[in-house]
Order: sequence, then structure tokens, then C-alpha cells
Amino acid sequence: MTYEVADRVARITLNRPDRGNGLTRALIDELAACVERADLDPTVHVILLAGNGKGFCGGYDLVDSAEGLGLEGAAAPDGSPLDPATMAANHDPRGTWDPMVDHAMMARNVRAFMSLFSASTPVICKVHGFCVAGGTDLALCSDLLVIAEDAKIGYPPARVWGSPTTSLWAARLGPQRAKRLLFTGDCLSGAEALEWGLAIEAPPAAELDARADALAARIARMPLNQLQMMKLLVNQQTLAQGLPATQLLGTVFDGIARHTAEGYAFQQQAATEGFRAAVRGRDEPFGDAGGATSGVTR
Repeated sequence: MTYEVADRVARITLNRPDRGNGLTRALIDELAACVERADLDPTVHVILLAGNGKGFCGGYDLVDSAEGLGLEGAAAPDGSPLDPATMAANHDPRGTWDPMVDHAMMARNVRAFMSLFSASTPVICKVHGFCVAGGTDLALCSDLLVIAEDAKIGYPPARVWGSPTTSLWAARLGPQRAKRLLFTGDCLSGAEALEWGLAIEAPPAAELDARADALAARIARMPLNQLQMMKLLVNQQTLAQGLPATQLLGTVFDGIARHTAEGYAFQQQAATEGFRAAVRGRDEPFGDAGGATSGVTR
């Protein structure tokens, strides 16, 4: 991550461009620390979250998740570190699966992602290129999404080996449109995200930085206490609609999705042929394997 503050704006940037800004335990922890740092700084009136490289975030790191089983930094429900051998045994289809081991790992990630939602400071998420799978947790937990019109956003793991743990798709899109995406794993283009109400702006890629900066500057003019009150006010509706309970279900389902027959087959292919091969096998039946976008209009 990189972190800088200027003109009342804290810029937090994912900085693993060689891995598509893939999510690792270290990156997720650092994200939460940066959000906390900004939220405690009285000179910061708005946070601008972005990613370096070709895209915003491609989800969990290929090696750390499917090929490596995401064992690094995992903790037991009591907070004690989990030995990698214990985690590996928990994901071995020949052995007994403890769902609470999976839940402890993913619930910890959700708490970090939700720091964007629960921070008293408004958060703008600027998306270019791609924002898929676990990367969408960052965008959905932010307050406002500004996405390039040609970018792609969605949750393809709905097809196999995943459940959206922050569980904010219905809150952001409404139940019918959330089902449209999660029943197919399709992605939206930035232009479609604007049309569906997921994004607040979807400028041409060449104008993305300027438009996001302009919005951040306009918000930064507001008194910090007014911004904090407005964010708390609106967030209460989402929380009152049952988000915490839905997130609990989402994290449990995510573990279950990795331990179905289809989930085991996906992970086995990823371990033997590589994650990209497994993703191609997952997406080819939908006609979007390796494509730049897989929008719902196709």
C-alpha cells in the first residue's frame, strides 16, 4: 500500500501491480491500518482508494488463495495463529472439515474490508481496468464508486468456489439485480455499473483521475463533522436492514463453497494446472474466459 495526504484528501493505493493488486493477508491488514490512520487524522476529510497498474484489484492473490489455499496469517476463533499444516488438513477432502476454521479466516478479512464502511470519514473508490472477485469487497464497502466506463466489475466466483463475504450486493443494487449478477457470475462494465446505480460516475478512462479528484476535492470542502454525521446517518439504514447477519451467512457460505464437490474439483485443478487454468475452465461455458469484460448485455 501507499499512503499520502494532501488538501484534506488521504490517498490509499493498492501497490502490487505485478500481481493485479491481489489480496494477501499482509495487504488486507495494511489496508485496515491505512484506513484507521486516515480516520484518526483530523486534517483528512475524504479517503480516495485506488490501485496501481493495469487494474484496481483482481481479487485474492492467485497463489495465496487457490494454489496456496490462503493459509498465510490465518487465525483460530480464539485469535491464536493456525499452523499451516492444520489449515492444509482442513482443506484436504480426505479428512474432516472444520467450518469454523474457514469462518475465522474470512471473518477477519471482512472486518478489515468493513473498515472502509465503518470509518467516519467518507471513502471514494476509484476503479480502472478490473475489480473482480474479492476486489469487489473493497469497492462495495466504500461509500462512492467512480469507475472507468470500460472497466469491469463483478463476482465470477459465484460460479464456483466463492460467496461474497461482505454481502453488500443487494444493499447496493437491490435484490433483483444482485440476483442477476450472482446467479450468473457475470460482470458489469463501468457504464453498466452507472446505469444500475452501483457507481456514481463512469467517465472515459482518460478522464477517470480528474473526475475522481474533482469529486474528492468537492467533498473535502465540507466540514468534517458534517461529513461524519451524514455518513453515520445513511449507514444506519444498511445496518438496520440486517447486514451483520447477512455477512455472517456470507462468510459461512464462502467456506462451504470451497468444500463442495465442485469446489474441490476447482481447487484441485488450480493446484495441478494453475489458478488461471481453473478460472478458464470455470468461465469458458459463459463465453467470457479471459475477456476484457463479461457484461450482462452480452
